[in-house]
Amino acid sequence: MIAPTLKHNPVRADWLALHQEAPVDPDLPIVDAHHHLYHRPPDHKYLFDEYLADLNCGHNIRATVYVQARAMLRADGAPAMRPVGETEFANGMAAMSASGLYGDVAMCAAIVGYADLRLGDAVRPVLESHIAAAGGAGCPDGRFRGIRQGLAWDADPSFMNSAYAVTEDMMDGAAFRRGFECLSRAGLSFDAWLFFHQIPRLTALARAYPDTPIVLNHCGGILGVGRYADSAPQVYDRWKTAMSELALCPNVMVKLGGLGMRMSGFGFEQDAVPPSSDRLAQAWRPWVNHCAEAFGTDRIMFESNFPVDKGSYAYGVGLNAMKKLFTDCSNDEKADVFWRSASRFYRLPPF
Repeated sequence: MIAPTLKHNPVRADWLALHQEAPVDPDLPIVDAHHHLYHRPPDHKYLFDEYLADLNCGHNIRATVYVQARAMLRADGAPAMRPVGETEFANGMAAMSASGLYGDVAMCAAIVGYADLRLGDAVRPVLESHIAAAGGAGCPDGRFRGIRQGLAWDADPSFMNSAYAVTEDMMDGAAFRRGFECLSRAGLSFDAWLFFHQIPRLTALARAYPDTPIVLNHCGGILGVGRYADSAPQVYDRWKTAMSELALCPNVMVKLGGLGMRMSGFGFEQDAVPPSSDRLAQAWRPWVNHCAEAFGTDRIMFESNFPVDKGSYAYGVGLNAMKKLFTDCSNDEKADVFWRSASRFYRLPPF
């Protein structure tokens, strides 16, 4: 069960329909570097058709990256191997998209799955099974690219997702690090989901394993509710300092998104009508601008984090907001942010 503070905003189709926008710079190619697909009975369903409907919003979405969300786990077998079912599921969605029957977008062109790195060296057969389930190592059609294991921890238990067993010092543990070392050997990257005050631990991990590509999810896990609700300036300063230090690790990139989650504290979901792209851009500007300044456009990438962020704004509106934040950038810099960085990190086929 997800704790109340962490619980995602519900998607309200009637509310989202109250504000619509034409796409900004509609010809700019887009890679959505982070989305989910799942069915959680009885009524939490976001599968191929639902995502495709969001993608068909007038923007030039060319490819997407599927990121683990505990979807379609195997019902039996060794517990360590059950997450391979999610990769099988995502690869099936990719095959549907690759048929060409649903348009030009390459959905799930890259897949990020789950493995418990605390298994140490014993995680290797799990990684091999993921790779095989998505086409196999060395296969030009192989889609498996990396692992995401949730690291988000806070002293306030209301921020914790009970679906994941996480400790404060998990990144420092010997077993976790032995498992982490297996990633580069298998040609895999790591998606890091954690909270802003944990970024220094990720910096230490990145320095210890400079050959492992790492991408920090959701702008670094901003928190603006609960015990952080009245300390926005302090959160921002602490986050900014930590991000500047992390940026010194050349093996680390950052995803720009995830700012529609309730925990970020922007409160878009509380308005009578959905936010416009101008309002989103204004709220996000300090965070996104610092990511760009610290990492450079060649180490940041757009992510939708849909359907999670859909509780706060429509797909096209959120993408408009992100585009407006980079209006003054060169065409090369825009290409970095919106498709080239993600294509390089996840080794996407050309489009």
